[in-house]
Amino acid sequence: MVWQRQVPAVGSRGNVIMVKRQKILLVNPACLDHRIFGEDAGIVPLGLYYMGALLIENAFETKILNLASIKDDPVSVFKNLVATEQPDVIGFSVTNPNRWNAMECAVAARHILPDATIVFGGPTPTFLADHLLTACPDIDFIVTGEGEITFLELVTTLETSRTGPFDQIDGLVFKNGTTRFKTLPRKPVETLDSLVHPSLYFTYQHLAMSRGCPGKCTFCGSPKFWGDKTVRFHSPQWFADEIQRLAEKGVTHFYISDDTFTMDKQRVMAFCSRIIKKKLSITWNAISRVDYIDADLLLAMRKAGCIQLSFGVESGSEKIRKRLGKPLDPDKIIQAFSLTASHGILPRAYFIYGSPGETHATIQASLDLMADIKPLSAIFYLLVIFPGTHLYRSAVQKGLVNDDFWHQKVEDLPWFEVDEDLDFSHVKAFGDRLRSEFYHTLDTAARQISLVDIKELYPYHADFLSRLALTFSHGEYAADPRVKNQDKTARWLFDKALSYAPDARAFLGLGMLHQKQRQFDKAILILEQGLSHWPENKDLSVCMGVSLMNTGRFKPALTFFEKFRDFPEISHYMHICHENIARTTP
Repeated sequence: MVWQRQVPAVGSRGNVIMVKRQKILLVNPACLDHRIFGEDAGIVPLGLYYMGALLIENAFETKILNLASIKDDPVSVFKNLVATEQPDVIGFSVTNPNRWNAMECAVAARHILPDATIVFGGPTPTFLADHLLTACPDIDFIVTGEGEITFLELVTTLETSRTGPFDQIDGLVFKNGTTRFKTLPRKPVETLDSLVHPSLYFTYQHLAMSRGCPGKCTFCGSPKFWGDKTVRFHSPQWFADEIQRLAEKGVTHFYISDDTFTMDKQRVMAFCSRIIKKKLSITWNAISRVDYIDADLLLAMRKAGCIQLSFGVESGSEKIRKRLGKPLDPDKIIQAFSLTASHGILPRAYFIYGSPGETHATIQASLDLMADIKPLSAIFYLLVIFPGTHLYRSAVQKGLVNDDFWHQKVEDLPWFEVDEDLDFSHVKAFGDRLRSEFYHTLDTAARQISLVDIKELYPYHADFLSRLALTFSHGEYAADPRVKNQDKTARWLFDKALSYAPDARAFLGLGMLHQKQRQFDKAILILEQGLSHWPENKDLSVCMGVSLMNTGRFKPALTFFEKFRDFPEISHYMHICHENIARTTP
C-alpha cells in the first residue's frame, strides 16, 4: 500500500494548497492465551473495517494489521511494520484478552516512533480507561464506545495541531501532564446507513445489520458498550448490498454477528427477500433468541442461505437463567430448536457453567434440557466476568474484586474465583460432564431430525443433511472419540439427504465412506450417479479417479484427473497413473 497521499485544500487566501494527510495504522492485537480452537479469535473486529473505510473516504492513508492471526511473535511483526511504514497515528482495538499485546505494542511503538500518536479503543478501554492509562503511560488517547466519528475528529484535529483542542471532541479520555480529561459521551450514530460501506475497501466474512441489544444478560457488556437501550439497524437494502459486494469479491460464507439478528422480523424478511432475488450463491450463520423466531422467518432465512442459528440457552436451571438475565420459557427453548432443525437450519446451543448458585442439581437440569432440545452443535462456556457487565459491577460493589485485578497477566476473571461456594475442580467437572453428554448423544440427536414437508425446501434439506453427515464422516465429529457411530450416522444422513434431492456432497460422502472401507466398486457406482448430475464437479471426479486407481484402472482414472490438471494437488495422482500405464504398456 502507498501511504502518502497529497489532497487539495483551500488556503486562507482562496488558493489551492496541498495537504499531507496522516498515515493511520489500525491494529487488532493478539490474545494473551493461545487458541487451540475457535477461528473467531483471529478475526479483525468489524469496527476496524468501519473505521478504516471512513478514514479512507476522508483521504487518510489507512492500513489494518491483524496480529491475532500471527502465531509466532506478533510483537516483532508489529515492530517491523511500524519501523518500515512510519505511521503517524496507531489505533488499537482492545478487549480484555488482547490488552497485554496491545500495551506491549504501544511501548514498542513509542520506542520506535516517539512522536506517533497512540490510541486505544474498544470494550476494555471504554470500561477500564483509568486502569489502562495507568498501566500503559504510552497511550495518548482512549476512544470510548462507538468510535468512528470520534476517531475521525481526533486524527483530523491532530493534522493541524498536536495540542488540540481535544476537549471539544466527544467520546475521548486523555491526559495532559498529570491531569486526565474525559469529554462528553459520544452520541451513537442514529442512521447506520450513513456510515461508509466497509465492503468498498475491505474483504471480510463477519458482519452485522444492527448495533445494540435490549437484553439484560448479566454476563454481557454489549448494552452498556453501545450506550443506549434501543437497537439501531442498517436497512435491508444496505445490508444486502454489503453482502453482494463481498460475494462479488469471492466470499461465499458469512457470519452475521448481531446480538439478536431476528429481533426485527420484517427487516430480516425484507433482507432475505433481497438476497433471494439477487440469486447469490452464499451461506451464512446468525445468532438469535428462542423467543424471536417463527416458521415464516425460518423459511425465508433458509431460502436466503442461512445454515446455522445459535441460541443462548445458558442453563437448564430456571434459577440460573434468571441470575444470568435470561428468564426464558423452557417450552419456547424446546420449540425453537425443533422448529429451526425442521427447516434445515442447524441449531447451535450456547451453555454456560460455573454460574452463581451452580450445583450438581443445576447441571443436571442443563443435561435434562439438552436431552429435550437435541442441539446438533453446542458450545459450553465457563462463566467469566468482564468490566462493563452487571456481574462485574456487582462483584466490585461487594468488594470481591476491583480494577487492579487487571494488572495481572490474565485474559479474564472466572466467576468461581470470586464465589466462595465454587472452586476450579468442581467447575471443571461441571464442564466435562456437559460436554461428555453432548458428544455421547449426538448420533441419536442426528437420527431424530424431523424436517418439514415443504417441497421447495427439499434441495435445502438435502444440503442440510449432507453438511451434517460430512461432520460425522470427515469433519469435526469424525475426529472426536466421544462421538459414537460416526460412519453409521454419516451414512444414514447421506442416504436421507438423497431421499430429498440429488446432492453432490451426499454422493461424494457416500463415495468416500466406501473408499474408507476399501469398497471401491461400491464407491464407483455411487460416484457415477453423482457425476451424472454434475459431470464437471471436481471433488466427485477426483474421488472417482482415486477409486478407479485402487481397482487398477489407471487409464480411466487419468481421464477424470486430466480435467483438473491445473490444480497442484492433482499432479500427484496423474504421475501415479502415468507410471502404472507405462509399466503395463508393451
